[in-house]
Amino acid sequence: MISKLKFLVIIPVIVGLCGCSIILQKRSPKDLEQIDTLSDRLAEEQKAREELLLAKKELEEQFKKEIEEKNIRLQMLDKGLVITFVAEILFDSGKAKIRKTAHSVLDKVAAVLNNQVLDRDIAIEGHTDNQPIVRSTWKSNWELSTARATSVLHYLVDNKNTAPTRLSAVGYGEYRPVASNSVTSGRQQNRRVEITILPQKIIKKKTSTQKPSAPQPGEMK
Repeated sequence: MISKLKFLVIIPVIVGLCGCSIILQKRSPKDLEQIDTLSDRLAEEQKAREELLLAKKELEEQFKKEIEEKNIRLQMLDKGLVITFVAEILFDSGKAKIRKTAHSVLDKVAAVLNNQVLDRDIAIEGHTDNQPIVRSTWKSNWELSTARATSVLHYLVDNKNTAPTRLSAVGYGEYRPVASNSVTSGRQQNRRVEITILPQKIIKKKTSTQKPSAPQPGEMK
C-alpha cells in the first residue's frame, strides 16, 4: 500500500551559504490539498490492482481446464481484468439464450464479482465474427452481440443478485475483432463475450440544477 505523503510547511527563509542563496518556500493550502488528493488516488489505484490480481488468481484456479482448452482467457489490461468467453460456451449458434451448461461457469464468475471485487463496476461486451445473419431473426450481428451481452447481465442480476448499478452491457457486433475472420479459428475467437472488472468505480458528475442567469443589457441570448 502507498502510505499518505507527509509534508512540512516551512516559512520562507533566505540563507547565505558559501556565496549561494537557498530559498525555502511555504506551500499554499491548495498545493497541500492537491498533494493529498494525488496520494489518495495512487493508494486507491494500488488497492484496485491488488484486488484484481487476487480475483485473477482465483478465476485461474476455477477455470484451469477451460483456460487450457482456450475457451476462457484472463487478461490484466489498462481497462481492468478482462474475462473472455468463447461464445460457444455460453450460447448456441445464432442464439442469445444462455445454455444451461453455462450456468455453472457464470456462477463461478459471479462468486468473485460479489465477494472479492464487490466495490468494482462491471462492463459486459458482446462480439461476433463477420459472417452475415442468415438463418436467424436478428437484423444484424449488432443485435445478436447486444442481446448476448444483456443476457449475461440479466443472469448476474436476476440469478446471482449482482447489484444492477454496477453493470453495463454493450454489443460491438463484428467491428472489434481480435483475430482474422478469414479462417475458422479466427472467427471462433471473434465470437466472444467479455466481462471486464473495472479498476475503480465510475464516479458520475452531479447535474447542475442552477438556473441560467438572465442576460445582462447588451448581451446576446
